[in-house]
Amino acid sequence: MHMFARPAVAAALVAIVSATPGAQGLQPSDQTLLDAYRLFYNARYEEAAALALSLRANGTQDLENDEVRTSALLFQLRGLLNGQDARDKDNDNKSEVLKRCTRCPEVMGSFMSDLHHGQELARSRLKARPDDEEALFFLGKLDLNFVWLELGLLGHKTGWDEYWEARKSLDAVLKQNPNNARARVARGWIDYIVNTRMPWGTRWVLGGGNKKRGIALVREATTMEGGPYTRAEAEFALWDMNVREKNLDVATEIARKLGRDFPENPEVAQFLASRGIAKQNR
Repeated sequence: MHMFARPAVAAALVAIVSATPGAQGLQPSDQTLLDAYRLFYNARYEEAAALALSLRANGTQDLENDEVRTSALLFQLRGLLNGQDARDKDNDNKSEVLKRCTRCPEVMGSFMSDLHHGQELARSRLKARPDDEEALFFLGKLDLNFVWLELGLLGHKTGWDEYWEARKSLDAVLKQNPNNARARVARGWIDYIVNTRMPWGTRWVLGGGNKKRGIALVREATTMEGGPYTRAEAEFALWDMNVREKNLDVATEIARKLGRDFPENPEVAQFLASRGIAKQNR
């Protein structure tokens, strides 16, 4: 998961505290990809990316590993770019901001390497089995991560091939399994991105986009059954979209729930505090 243009809200999308007893005391040999998710949702992006990489020593660089790591690297990159000095933050030329970031080329290189590995793996699986739901989903999600990198972080109007591939892949997932909540969230973001990020002419070429439909898809995903991270991904996405749309009353109600579920999430706490809601009143 992945949304990245608004720092306070974007970070909250992946800031979730660990709820598993004893998780912090795990030894490296005991850790799994679940612990990488846990770090990721606790906004410890660099550590999440490092753990996903270390797990590959056991031959586990599969699609899920690539998706977790690219997502973590993407948020790490966002943090690095947002951490530039005031001169950078006021600079509308994002390429100049990127040039001033000394660590960004390394993170970007790792992101692109894992992105290409995951894309190639998913495409290879789909050649053998075109209806492979897992491969279709992860290909769409990886492509979406790339689109967010280009549009959200770098401000480039590129990534159209990945956009179309993501849209086609996620539509195929939802056609065969309408209850795939993660695919529904990702597809909702695609509609929202096109409607809100692209000029009219480009929106038309890309199928128009529809932010209302995008929000509706994500809202539906919050009501579906799934694991805690699946539900969190949907709820944080819905919160983010409502903040972007300035539906602050709705966003506040979502944040109240997130604050109860994830009381140590600093971004949720910051948002609620900005709305005059103290911790004990959530």
